[in-house]
Amino acid sequence: MLLQKADRDPEAAEYVLLERQDWRKTDLLLNERRPMPESVWQQFEQDVAQLKTGLPAQYLLGYAWFAGLKLKVNQATLIPRQETEELVSWIGEVYPATTSLRILDIGTGSGAIALALKQHFPNSTVVATDISNAALTVAQENATNLQLPVTFYQGDLWQALPASETKFDVIVSNPPYIATDEKKVMDYSVLNFEPQTALFADHQGLAIYERLAVEVAHYLQPQGNLFMEFGYQQALAIKTIFQNALPQHQVEIRHDLADWPRMARVY
Repeated sequence: MLLQKADRDPEAAEYVLLERQDWRKTDLLLNERRPMPESVWQQFEQDVAQLKTGLPAQYLLGYAWFAGLKLKVNQATLIPRQETEELVSWIGEVYPATTSLRILDIGTGSGAIALALKQHFPNSTVVATDISNAALTVAQENATNLQLPVTFYQGDLWQALPASETKFDVIVSNPPYIATDEKKVMDYSVLNFEPQTALFADHQGLAIYERLAVEVAHYLQPQGNLFMEFGYQQALAIKTIFQNALPQHQVEIRHDLADWPRMARVY
């Protein structure tokens, strides 16, 4: 009720309580008539007070779940989303898990995509980049904690890569894709707490895709695949950008579980 009055997500309180107790929803139902221990109640009150400010539950807890991995997150990194798990799953459909690939994740943030792919393709070499040193610090910590070896480089898109890192079988990216004029309709918690540089891009959110399209062929193996996530209204623009830049390639658009066009494969 307190969160609803503050125009915040009321389910966030339940999510945090379940995570703090290491419970599933069935555990909550089994214990709903039992008195809450004083220490648990005090922590819950503190958590609700934080959630009322708009702080996302994952930042409050300090971690988020992605593809079965528990990842540290903070305000230097985006909170990984379920839609991005679908992008990882798509790559898993294209290649057998035992394949030895060279994989590049551009704009890795917390390392979610890179680490999930390393877990799924243990025989593969995974490289990840980000423009933010603060984000890469989090990503490296996640890689260490999960014992998933990924090589991280700091820099802007291709500029992050040393000369030795050239051709990849798979390039994947979930770049900033929100147009700045969309701020007025965005969720308060996302707009005020998640990193702006990981959210917004010029040219109606298409600037990074335009840059990827120009140079990706130089870094992709002849039979390689580029996978990307994008905004639900950008499918036609994405397809046009890559068909114009890479006329010899195919562009496939895939819908997410909510039936929005949200992912592309260029091959």
